Amino acid sequence: MSVQFATLGDLKKGSYIVIDNEPCRVVEITKAKTGKHGSAKAHVVAVSLFTGQKKTLVAPTDTQVQVPIIEKKNGQVLADLGNNLQIMDMESYDTIEVEKPNDEPELLEKLKPGVEVEYWLIMGKAKIVRTRS
Repeated sequence: MSVQFATLGDLKKGSYIVIDNEPCRVVEITKAKTGKHGSAKAHVVAVSLFTGQKKTLVAPTDTQVQVPIIEKKNGQVLADLGNNLQIMDMESYDTIEVEKPNDEPELLEKLKPGVEVEYWLIMGKAKIVRTRS
């Protein structure tokens, strides 16, 4: 698994975190002050990069959390396989199958064979982020 560790208190809105073994983007983070009996707490609301589900995490700000390592790569769409697309990496020429991004209809329209795309490899799974012109 390609992850690194960070302190929960160091995360900001827009950073990435692993919650329930799912890579997520932080959309909201609030920190409560230290109380009479303990440490400051952070309340994190994040959205899964693959499913789009909201995930929450409440923990002390000094807790070590997993942060996914995101590899940004370029590829070319070779074939439309129904729910998936076949992509060839532009550097290694490896072919991989990637699930179509159902949450972004305008991106989905542009994904035709021959189109160059930017895709991210996150924890062993690939996600198409945008088309390249």
